[in-house]
Amino acid sequence: MIVLDTEIEGKTAKFGEMMDHLCTMGYCLGGNWDYDKGHFDSILWREGGETIYMRIPFHVIDGMLDEYHALIRFEKPYVIKHVVHIGLDRDENSLLTATGVNQFQEPMDRDGNIHRPQKWEEVGEAAIHEILNGVPPIFS
Repeated sequence: MIVLDTEIEGKTAKFGEMMDHLCTMGYCLGGNWDYDKGHFDSILWREGGETIYMRIPFHVIDGMLDEYHALIRFEKPYVIKHVVHIGLDRDENSLLTATGVNQFQEPMDRDGNIHRPQKWEEVGEAAIHEILNGVPPIFS
């Protein structure tokens, strides 16, 4: 994981407005969100079973996450790499995977080693810069 020092940390915005804006830029609300916290994710790079993500975590400071006007405060964004197994599963879940019921598998490595970390730090910082420059005046 590569933690980024950027200007987005500490900024606040309305959840729905940020969601609308970030969705147009390829970000989505990441899984495992709760009513008081979450994160926006975007894929920076994918090849085979390796995916490098930009993750922008936040906490809800007023309201609940499922409310459009909930106020959120951003935390330090980071770049993370997930590695998943490519191919057929050979365990008890294989039938579920083959039938499409179990469409997602656990990553083999949730925080895989990121080669050339300086490059990905620069890519991540550029992605945050793009968000901050492209956002209509919704930050406070």
